[in-house]
Amino acid sequence: MSRSEVVAIVQAGGKGSRMDVLTESRAKPALPFGGNYQLIDFPLSTLHRSGIDEVWLCVQYEAHSLLEQVAGGRPWDLDRTTGGLRFVLPQQTSDHDTEDGFATGNADLLYRIRGQIADRAPEVVIVMSADHVYSFDLEDALRTHRDAGAECTIVTTTCPREEASAHATVTARADGTVTGFAYKPQRPTTTVIAAEIFVYDPEILVEALEELISRTHDGSDDGDTGLGDFGEHLVPWFVGRGRTVTHRMPGYWIDAGRPETYMQAHRDLIDGTIDLADSRWPILTRQPQRPAARIADGAHVADSMISGGARVFGEVRRSVIGPGVVVERGARVFDSVVFADSVIRASATVDWSIIDERVVIGQGASVGGRPRTRPVPSEKITIVGMDASIAKNSHVALGGRVPPCGRKPR
Repeated sequence: MSRSEVVAIVQAGGKGSRMDVLTESRAKPALPFGGNYQLIDFPLSTLHRSGIDEVWLCVQYEAHSLLEQVAGGRPWDLDRTTGGLRFVLPQQTSDHDTEDGFATGNADLLYRIRGQIADRAPEVVIVMSADHVYSFDLEDALRTHRDAGAECTIVTTTCPREEASAHATVTARADGTVTGFAYKPQRPTTTVIAAEIFVYDPEILVEALEELISRTHDGSDDGDTGLGDFGEHLVPWFVGRGRTVTHRMPGYWIDAGRPETYMQAHRDLIDGTIDLADSRWPILTRQPQRPAARIADGAHVADSMISGGARVFGEVRRSVIGPGVVVERGARVFDSVVFADSVIRASATVDWSIIDERVVIGQGASVGGRPRTRPVPSEKITIVGMDASIAKNSHVALGGRVPPCGRKPR
């Protein structure tokens, strides 16, 4: 299948409310990951490695945060005249067949751009989410789709059963034909889930969207088509036709879109479960140049990752320290993720916390604590928003939320 016959649609437009104060002023896929990267880097790097060079990036909430990060597609060789990176933004139009405004789900978004898909008329459309961490060659899924003559191919992975209820579970016959699909089931019967990468026959996709709208739209003029997310109506429609197949993704995958999974992904990075140093499958990114990190005499760093420009004078354990972060003498950072250019003042402690960019943790302050439960749930992870300041000798409780500077507390 030639590259020109594949269009990838990366859905990066949602508000990401599950990440709480971290997404009050940025789109979720713009969240930093592993110090030097952003979540959006993973789908775009996957597409680059797979040789797919026509990418539609769908953005809406806090779009500026993503537009800045993707830099016109340069890190992934997508800044080109033909194909390349195209931004799909909410729009107002006089065309009565086009729905205006913000989409209310990823299937709803596809309906709003169905005309663009039909006009482009590629052989295959790949639709993928933008807040997952993985390494995968999409050519393998395209081959499965082609060989099966499928209308839809669902890329699958596995997860613990208790986590499966947060996803769409998939059951299939030995030949890969999907026989069951349950969207966020309360009592999952399988640990096989959709990795939120779908390969579609574009003609059938447009047909599905136009047929479904007659069932889901209630006739109101509020702009909501009723299609919602992919698992509510769209994928079940395909499964019901009997020509949907699975393709198993090998290796690591995690949905990093909740505090607990975002933190777990960083812990997997620290212990080596995730390998971002594989030169065969590099994660490409736009990253400002920083000087080398400095670990001062008397500092103690263990089981941690320290980004460029950081300066550590205190103690860091099982943590990811972002670019330009300062950990002053006597300060301790344990089991935490600290974003760029934040400062942990002398004698302060940070435990099981996510600290956003340009935060100042005052001298002697205490942020977070030691959760008793494992795995650690989102409500036990402390989060401090962008540009916030924590006063000297103050305490932010385990599971607390500090809004970004200038935002009202919740």
